[in-house]
Amino acid sequence: MQKIKGTLIPIGGNEDKGIEADEMYTLEFIEEGILYHVVKEAGGIEANIVVIPTASSIPVEVGENYLTAFSTLGCKNVKILDIRSKEDSETEHAIDLIKNANCVMFSGGDQSKITDRIGNTTIHNILAERYKIEEGFVIAGTSAGAMAMANEMIAGGSASESFIKGAVNMYKGLSLIPELIIDTHFIRRGRFGRQSEAVAKFPNLIGFGLAEDTGVIIKNGKDCTVIGSGMVIVFDGNTLTHNNEKILEEGTPMTMANLTIHVLSNGDQYCVKNRKVTVLPIEAPFI
Repeated sequence: MQKIKGTLIPIGGNEDKGIEADEMYTLEFIEEGILYHVVKEAGGIEANIVVIPTASSIPVEVGENYLTAFSTLGCKNVKILDIRSKEDSETEHAIDLIKNANCVMFSGGDQSKITDRIGNTTIHNILAERYKIEEGFVIAGTSAGAMAMANEMIAGGSASESFIKGAVNMYKGLSLIPELIIDTHFIRRGRFGRQSEAVAKFPNLIGFGLAEDTGVIIKNGKDCTVIGSGMVIVFDGNTLTHNNEKILEEGTPMTMANLTIHVLSNGDQYCVKNRKVTVLPIEAPFI
């Protein structure tokens, strides 16, 4: 299998954008925030960063927010690529921006819009290829932008109806990391049940539930390091001894026995390939 050289950074949504009134928090954002890590991985403040607010219902405002956030970090070369149709993904302008970017950042919103407008287009192919072969090339995504990185993508579903078969809706994502199913706003919106059902549907895959202002830096397509202020809940269905998802009728409560769950936070590491956790030593500084 070809070694993947690029970097993925899925983020759980609502990441700090450095717009606090208090200067102390702005300083923290510049020195420690998730977007700081995105910029660092992309090569620093001279990096060409392209923000794609396609998932958002207010793409202009979202684009402006990211321009401000990245400017606060000192970035000089940030562009917004506002894609609203498949045709927009095939323009020379879009192709040039994606070819020359060091980092592409997908905003939050509705993840289905990302795959409907960008999936299987020229820019999707360029993104996927560059991610495989180029060291230092970063694809980041927050909320919907993180969820779209998977192949089996959570497209929606009720948190209140969770643990009932049919509570989660699946769709095809951009397949940048097909081993994962990614869910976001995980703690705040109570999405434990919907991720459980997604993993019951695809027990060979690993579920990542990302809390807000929390991300994962993924290197080599497998080596994950948690960043940010919250937690990542990892669901490993490989250990299931009972999983009745296939035989249940929709609307029926589910049974899953021996599902493995890990709760990881800043600095903890997880290997997608061998499903191994490495926790940050107590004496080590946070990332």
